[in-house]
Amino acid sequence: LQLVESGGGLVQPGGSLGLSCAVSGAALDYYAIGWFRQPPGKERVGVAYTSVDGGRTVYADSVKGRFTISRDNAKNTVYLQMNSLKPEDTAVYYCAIAKDITTAQAMNVGSYDYWGQGTQVTVSS
Repeated sequence: LQLVESGGGLVQPGGSLGLSCAVSGAALDYYAIGWFRQPPGKERVGVAYTSVDGGRTVYADSVKGRFTISRDNAKNTVYLQMNSLKPEDTAVYYCAIAKDITTAQAMNVGSYDYWGQGTQVTVSS
């Protein structure tokens, strides 16, 4: 099972970026999905989560109203649309998947079974 993120890069404050996470080796239909980020010198923290059926989402307070998580099970791909980006959004972004986790577990690194390698997002003028 493999997760590969793409779409990171350099963007100016106020700009937008869309990240993708392609999953292979398993059907995404059976997994909850999380996006995490790790700023330089800091711990990895949860950013967004969507449940197995896509009916529930959770966002970190710092990104509510700016980031949107979505999934396309037919393409086995997960997305994170990031708008109104700020310098403090600069981090390596990771996608992760897990079975049978609740929204209470959604932002915990230890809840997830499989991780991508990460993609760098830099917000700077």
